[in-house]
Amino acid sequence: MDCLVLIPTYNEAENVEAIARAVLGQGERFGVLIIDDNSPDGTGRLADELALVETRVRVLHRPAKRGLGPAYLQALGQVLGEGGVEYVVTMDADFSHDPGDLPRLLAAAEAGADWVIGSRYCPGGGVRNWGLGRRLISRLGGGYARLLLGLEVADPTAGFNLIRLQALARLNLAAIRSNGYGYLIEFKHRGIRAGLNLTEVPIVFTERRVGQSKMSFRIALEAFTLVLRLALDGR
Repeated sequence: MDCLVLIPTYNEAENVEAIARAVLGQGERFGVLIIDDNSPDGTGRLADELALVETRVRVLHRPAKRGLGPAYLQALGQVLGEGGVEYVVTMDADFSHDPGDLPRLLAAAEAGADWVIGSRYCPGGGVRNWGLGRRLISRLGGGYARLLLGLEVADPTAGFNLIRLQALARLNLAAIRSNGYGYLIEFKHRGIRAGLNLTEVPIVFTERRVGQSKMSFRIALEAFTLVLRLALDGR
């Protein structure tokens, strides 16, 4: 196992075992770290039960729901401290990111990229089961981030990322302050500023099959103001 897939969860009892097993099914190189924010629906308990029978599954329990950014940052800091893997992946628990795409992302990293984005908006990518409103928000949000921050990636809000651990160590993770989905923009912004080589691999993003979406107006507003702050700060 040299590629650890980080999967944050909050109330994903319907998905957690299935997504973890789907990742493991991509080959012996892949392991899973489930990051649970004390889900009241028992997601953390189910993850612990799975970890007892699957040696490539681990669980990180957090005391409360405190946002996507802090969950990933705690897990990334832990992985950096422990080492033992060459790559880390960030992906959703709800099958909107297809575990079957993992080998393609890994191949792109092995071809020389520091950071591989599973991109909805590069040639060949797409989204499935989204309404017009959601499509517009996603497109406008990405365009806004590219314009203000000069991000030369087609999908700056992508949550499906594979990163070389040695490259990740060059980032100042402690400087990242965003909590919600704006973290995904700030994370890439700081990676580019650190000189990492980012590339994009097309994926098809599919709206979740079961459970409730975590997207909200508040989260979208936080991302909007975050991009503006980063642009004004020149960071």
